[in-house]
Amino acid sequence: MITTDRGRSTMKIPLKRLMVLVAVLALALAACGGSSDDGGTTETEVPGAAAGDPVAGAEVYKGTCSACHGTDLKGVDGLGKPLAPSAFVAENSEAELAAFIAVGRPVSDPDNTQGVDMPPKGGNPSLDDQDLLDVSAYLKAQN
Repeated sequence: MITTDRGRSTMKIPLKRLMVLVAVLALALAACGGSSDDGGTTETEVPGAAAGDPVAGAEVYKGTCSACHGTDLKGVDGLGKPLAPSAFVAENSEAELAAFIAVGRPVSDPDNTQGVDMPPKGGNPSLDDQDLLDVSAYLKAQN
């Protein structure tokens, strides 16, 4: 409700509505951040989130990733880096790997040392989130 007080516009919000708004904002802010008490590392896995299936991931890998990363995960010169062994795979969670695969790595990224784009989803737009978790679980199992 907008009223005029001495030529000024003011907005009156009922107290109950204001309290609900403050509570919603507080919950939203609490959900956005936080810290870890395990020495500074954070875990991005969400409890109860779907886990990847390494057996299904092997099939996804074979059909999409092996063209650049090799059937043996050792990489293909000038195309894809080795994925086993791989410090990158070992240091990231399944969820982090899935998120990385989802967006890929353009040649303009300073961390791209191959000189070719890694397209989002390895160039296979039909892959869904579960496929990405599955292939991530497969990669983790190989490291």
